[in-house]
Amino acid sequence: MMRLNFYAGSGLDRAAHRRKDEAWLADRLRHPQAARIIPWWRGRHLVTGSDDAPLPAYLPVTADWWGWHLSMPPIFLGDDGTHSYFAVDLSPMEDVDTHAEVAKLGRFVELRSLGTRIGQRAGGLYAYTRALMLWHGKHRFCGTCGAPTIVAEGGHSRRCTNPECNAQHFPRHDPAVIMLVHDGGDRCLLGRQARFPPGMYSTLAGFVEPGESLEETVIRECLEEAGVRVTDVRYHSSQPWPFPSSLMLGFHARATTFDVRPDQEELEDARWFSRDFIRQHQGSEQFRLPPFDSISRQLIDAWLRG
Repeated sequence: MMRLNFYAGSGLDRAAHRRKDEAWLADRLRHPQAARIIPWWRGRHLVTGSDDAPLPAYLPVTADWWGWHLSMPPIFLGDDGTHSYFAVDLSPMEDVDTHAEVAKLGRFVELRSLGTRIGQRAGGLYAYTRALMLWHGKHRFCGTCGAPTIVAEGGHSRRCTNPECNAQHFPRHDPAVIMLVHDGGDRCLLGRQARFPPGMYSTLAGFVEPGESLEETVIRECLEEAGVRVTDVRYHSSQPWPFPSSLMLGFHARATTFDVRPDQEELEDARWFSRDFIRQHQGSEQFRLPPFDSISRQLIDAWLRG
């Protein structure tokens, strides 16, 4: 059975064959019953409902006010069998928190502040939107010749406007490994960075370097960050992590050395924890695990279950 971590699972058919069909996209975008418009504003997403049970909020298809504030054409996200989903960037708006039309619909909030309360499907939709919006924001100019780029293929590429270059650019993600290291028995290795909330410990992680396999990255990062050698590297699951543009690839690995020497530039502390300690102390003021929306938490919970 496929493991589905949070920020995945939007439930959409991405319908890549429709991305070049401008007439079809324009027709769907105007259809009040078929289109759902997901707004984005400077890194924030529109929600309604209570803070304890937030719900995604959509722009009214037939309203014209939001069309005046777009930074680029709408991005086609895909279909769910009933609706076609589009994302729009309202970042040019200066008064979004006091805008009368926005206030009728909801409020803009950071995705990380919502956590799993927004639900799997909405979390996947918003993570998908966030990843594309951040990519567009960083690729307004061609990396080959420096000329401006324009949105193409329903928002899933950008094309250089220099006819002598005409390069096409596609969204990219940074692969990173994240691993739960255990001793083959009843202990796992967790570390904390100085920026973590008080008492929080998490799994080790690091970016994949050029010319390196995922397994090699796991082995290298464990040695560099904690001074521990590992073997028996086994894939667990993956997670899109648009903060800003990572794809987290989760593993379990067994340590063959147990003397922990944390890299002080990477980790404030790293140590071995037993299953009993974690079960008895998680959520206390002295010790806490990563939030449920992270793959690190899923790796730890899977190990705790044995």
